[in-house]
Amino acid sequence: MSYYLGIDIGTSGTKTLLIDQAGKVIAEANAEYPMHQPKPGWTEQDPEDWWNGTVKTVRAVMKSSKVKPADVKAIGLSGQMHGSVFLDKNDKVIRNALLWNDQRTAAECDEITTAAGGRKSLVKMVANPALTGFQAPKILWLRNNEKRNFDKLAKVLLPKDDIRRRLTGGYVTEVSDASGTLLLDVVNRKWSTQLISKLGLDANLLPSVVESHEVTGTLTADAAKTLGLTTACKVVGGAGDCAAGAVGNGVVKTGVLSTSIGTSGVMFVHSDQPQYDADGRLHTFCHAVDGKWHMMGVNLTSGGSLQWWVDSVLQGLTGIPKSKRYDAATDEAQSVAAGSDGLIFLPYLNGERTPHGDPNARGSFVGMNLTHTRGHMTRSVMEGITFALRDSLEIITSMGVPVKQVRASGGGSKNPMWRQMQSDVFGKKVTTLEVEQGPAFGVALLAAVGDGTFKSIEQACSATIKVADETKVDRAAAKKYDQLFPIYRDLYGNLKESMTKLAEYQSA
Repeated sequence: MSYYLGIDIGTSGTKTLLIDQAGKVIAEANAEYPMHQPKPGWTEQDPEDWWNGTVKTVRAVMKSSKVKPADVKAIGLSGQMHGSVFLDKNDKVIRNALLWNDQRTAAECDEITTAAGGRKSLVKMVANPALTGFQAPKILWLRNNEKRNFDKLAKVLLPKDDIRRRLTGGYVTEVSDASGTLLLDVVNRKWSTQLISKLGLDANLLPSVVESHEVTGTLTADAAKTLGLTTACKVVGGAGDCAAGAVGNGVVKTGVLSTSIGTSGVMFVHSDQPQYDADGRLHTFCHAVDGKWHMMGVNLTSGGSLQWWVDSVLQGLTGIPKSKRYDAATDEAQSVAAGSDGLIFLPYLNGERTPHGDPNARGSFVGMNLTHTRGHMTRSVMEGITFALRDSLEIITSMGVPVKQVRASGGGSKNPMWRQMQSDVFGKKVTTLEVEQGPAFGVALLAAVGDGTFKSIEQACSATIKVADETKVDRAAAKKYDQLFPIYRDLYGNLKESMTKLAEYQSA
């Protein structure tokens, strides 16, 4: 029997799971670590925490599964996208990594757009506009603000690819994660030498780039010893967490869209061709499926908004243990009618990406009156998050991309009320899977493909992923949401100037 590991380097922690050659999950483990916020809008992590999480979780699944080390044939890597690990010539980390939700690089985004000859020229080069979360602005920020650190710079890696370096000794990324650097020619699936040159960067700073199922090396002797595996164990390209999660949900063919509510929220749709929104509101990236692409809308604080509401605002729920506060809050929300009696929440607590691309966007409740209760506020937070996802869905469908099925994953798929809310807000049937393991499962399947157990990722998904349940649209609730959604969309434009002034005040 052959076994495969999937390792996902997330924002809140690392998840590792072990599957057999039939795709059955044998064991899994998680390890948490902190995120640092030295200033409002800045987010960083220590890459050493990711490595410690990897070691801890791999050893845990090997111990609990009792699988022989020699039977683990390959590893797939996933991770939070866009982050920047800055290494010197001796592979020493120069400073904490800047993360996907870091908002400090607005000036560098303008610099990139100008160097490219304007927003439209930039989108033609790399299929996407410059956004604060992407990796390229972070490299320029280091050059502009920490010259001593930039002068030491020898390599820049994405989070999962720094783990690969420590596993194999190589500097390699793959097309799905590389798409989120803003330095990849997404259409041709290779680095954009044109943009790299215009930005005055050394192409040698970047790793080599491969397809997601390709083998990128085997474990070094030190890594094998540390993890309790063998040097014969392969490491495949893997995928950025969004593409990996889509593979884990079987979103590998036309007509299937996934919606994921974790810390961020993602609308992800498969495409056989590289299509892109002319206004750059959606991301167009290479898929983890060989020779395919995907479009993706991202909301920066989806589940993060609910976490903020429950953990920071409702933490004083009398007599309710912390572990049960989410259930208590959503139970209150359940008693409120769809639409929260006209209370709307804008979930822009750390800026926003799709569709506004505005690091200064800020969250707010609008429409509050004396009849509104705590339950109304909780429900409006959940509805605001779901409206933000619908923003992406509206753009996707306006481009003529078929959406025949919506598959829900992440925290938003586990709560029946939230599944129903998604179905009603989207106006589409929402399905869930028999086993939902997210990005770690997706890259474990990629490892199995890379090792030859499956001929393709499509075959792997067809053999291992099954739909378990479906939630149909409640037409009465959907009608209410259709009335509220245009109001929700107007609010950002109406408040944008005030949001910008408040962001400037907060950062002063």
